[in-house]
Amino acid sequence: MKTVSTKRSPVSAGLLMFRRQEGVLQVLLAHPGGPFWERKDEGAWTIPKGQCDEGEELLATAIREFTEETSLVPHGPFFPLGAVRQRAGKTVHAWSFEGDADVTRMRSNLMHVEWPPNSRKMIACPEIDRYGWFDLGEAKKKINAAQAEFLERLDNVLEARTSDADGETSW
Repeated sequence: MKTVSTKRSPVSAGLLMFRRQEGVLQVLLAHPGGPFWERKDEGAWTIPKGQCDEGEELLATAIREFTEETSLVPHGPFFPLGAVRQRAGKTVHAWSFEGDADVTRMRSNLMHVEWPPNSRKMIACPEIDRYGWFDLGEAKKKINAAQAEFLERLDNVLEARTSDADGETSW
């Protein structure tokens, strides 16, 4: 299992949960919490993810962060989607897995941020303020531009899988 050193550049890992609703592929995305993000929508959403601890296995980080940010315990199998580099330089590693959840019941951990900037005042807010299920077309509009590659990779992985006689995806 891959581990990472976080001293060189920011490295995060996360999970992209997917489901099929009435034959349509949907993915779960999370909207960052806090006052900086509250009015941002398109291009602001993300997969549930977070920074890797020194020496931590990437998949272990992804599972831990998904649980912290959604209050759900993910269950594999997990399918690797590789890594992308975001505009600010952070490398994000991702895995996908099939699941389902009611977004109204998800809860995120809290974080503390300085707000307003340079004020020395700290406020507590949820790391994720809302969740949504989106088909791939809508998800591509909502997600961070670099992370849109994960949607393409997921779609390619699922299309490459063979279907059994019942039309269900065969893993």
